[in-house]
Amino acid sequence: MSGPQCCSNPPILNPASGAGHVEKVGGLNSYVTGPSDSKSAILLVSDVFGYEAPNLRKLADKIAAAGFYVVVPDFFNGDPYSPDNAERTIQVWLKDHGPDKGLEDAKPVVQAIKSKGVSAIGAAGFCWGAKVVVQLAKHEFIQAAVLLHPSLVTVDDIKAVEVPIAILGAEIDQTSPPALVKKFEEVLTAKSEVDCHVKIFPNVAHGWTVRYDVEDETAVKSAAEAHGNLLEWFTKHVK
Repeated sequence: MSGPQCCSNPPILNPASGAGHVEKVGGLNSYVTGPSDSKSAILLVSDVFGYEAPNLRKLADKIAAAGFYVVVPDFFNGDPYSPDNAERTIQVWLKDHGPDKGLEDAKPVVQAIKSKGVSAIGAAGFCWGAKVVVQLAKHEFIQAAVLLHPSLVTVDDIKAVEVPIAILGAEIDQTSPPALVKKFEEVLTAKSEVDCHVKIFPNVAHGWTVRYDVEDETAVKSAAEAHGNLLEWFTKHVK
């Protein structure tokens, strides 16, 4: 489920952040970075704070530097969750921006990426975005998936996964606690046909890979380790 940790440490959104640019991809404004002629692409699906989060764009640029074409769509159409709006709680906001709608919006984005001549696509989802990505991983949309501190993801979702998947969880996480992530691992380990990697990071909380304090050396180091794991997974499976 979606809880308080999903909304903690909100980033200061910056539409001008990152080395890339914004363009329409599959009907959605998207932050795009990396070589446009690459045959390997990565789709990043944000948490509830959306695609203008500077740390998310910084990660997109890092992935792009490894040779991937990276697309970060605005699945919320300019309406990311705002904790400053007390009347519009996360539950109310989710009625307008459910992950099922995110999945339907992701399909034309994937098709648009493929139309560029891309032969392999990986997708990574953060919190809210993990639910979208795990559903993409049930079909022939993508070649590999990474879920980072997932929200709303169930054991049944994991049972339906058909592509190589890595799950990076947090030790301090009420949304997807380590016990649930371990259940995910048990399900995946039993699926010998699906390559998997499951890791629980110690001393970090839900959201640590994109909502870290850039001035906190320990937080930056933990996030960088997760980013490295993500990149290793995509380098192995998206080619």
